[in-house]
Amino acid sequence: MSAQKLDITRLGGQGDGIADTSNGPVFVPFTVPGDTINAAVEKGRASLMAVLEPSSDRVTPPCPHFGPDDDNAGCGGCALQHVADGAYRAWKHGLVVAALKSRGIDTDVAPLVACAPGARRRVVFAARRTDKGAILGFNRASSHQIVPIDACLVATAPINQGLPGLRRLATAVAVGKEAFRFSVLDAAPGFDIAVDAPFSLKEPDRLRIIAAVRAEPTVTRLSFNGEILIEKQPPELSFGAVIVNPPPGGFVQASNAAEQVMGDLVSAHLAKSKRVADLFSGSGTFALRLARHSHVHAVEADGPSLSALDRAARRTLGLKPVSVEKRDLFRRPLMLSELKPYQGLVFDPPRAGAEVQVGDIARSTVKRIAAVSCNPVTLARDLEILIKGGYKILSVTPIDQFLWSSHVEVVALLERPKR
Repeated sequence: MSAQKLDITRLGGQGDGIADTSNGPVFVPFTVPGDTINAAVEKGRASLMAVLEPSSDRVTPPCPHFGPDDDNAGCGGCALQHVADGAYRAWKHGLVVAALKSRGIDTDVAPLVACAPGARRRVVFAARRTDKGAILGFNRASSHQIVPIDACLVATAPINQGLPGLRRLATAVAVGKEAFRFSVLDAAPGFDIAVDAPFSLKEPDRLRIIAAVRAEPTVTRLSFNGEILIEKQPPELSFGAVIVNPPPGGFVQASNAAEQVMGDLVSAHLAKSKRVADLFSGSGTFALRLARHSHVHAVEADGPSLSALDRAARRTLGLKPVSVEKRDLFRRPLMLSELKPYQGLVFDPPRAGAEVQVGDIARSTVKRIAAVSCNPVTLARDLEILIKGGYKILSVTPIDQFLWSSHVEVVALLERPKR
């Protein structure tokens, strides 16, 4: 490892600054294009030692937990708090543009829909038992070390206000020495907590945790490795005007504001479709909005999520018929003949995208498609398949659901031109 003076010229895909050297690019976390720095370099990566000349786009991070690893910072939750807002938004917008161009897709990309601090309603903490109780926080980048936090700028106000109680519950849960995941969903009427741990509970542990939850008025449910230990009242989320009781640990969009933007884009695009297929539907983020105007068939591999969608649809007045199908679309995608009844379709797959399923969609007669993704790279691949199948991109909208991170949500709207 050697100390070198470096000029940072651009940001990489994960938010690290990049310096071009005679030995190739060097990636340096916590730097900004325009910085001149001293860094300890080893095999293409470096640790920031000192900023010699700061970039005009360098700002003071608003969170005391952000920064290089030291005693007071480096929680690993955010990567880009030190970058000025304009440069940050341009970089995140550029991630989508670059992904599309890599697939030869030349289309306009709408301005980035911004995310405000305090919008994250779903937060996954790391926790571990100590002699003084449980540590509750986030893992440092590339580390299993948990940095305890007193507040998180991206989390909702109720989550921040509830941190003392959440820490008490984490202490009650921490019966093993191993670290565990402590997921918190800010729902109504209180927090829905899902614990994923590499240890098991004995009956006294279960009773103690249940008693601890009863003592916390802000917590409505706690599950341990998928099993509900206590549910004072089913947690509720609103998908449009439909109330849903999500399953323990089930996938929901991280930000309610971002979900509203995505829901509005998808709903407007598919509003004139009499029959719509919602693939990778989850608990109904899009299906239950679309059912206001369309017959919807929701397909999802996760049974509890699909059951939550079905229950919500059945008890809500004013919806068009909603049918559900439990199906792994990676192993068994909807075939061409099965897609024939639909005029509209939305798909929102995991980060791996929906390459096999999209192959069948590209050959279908579905008129309007909404493609939603948290990974611009796999989305661009899937869009290329659809374009080759005759679809035309109408719009691409990046949404900053994960503030100060390298992740960006994207909604692409497509249409098959009349033949």
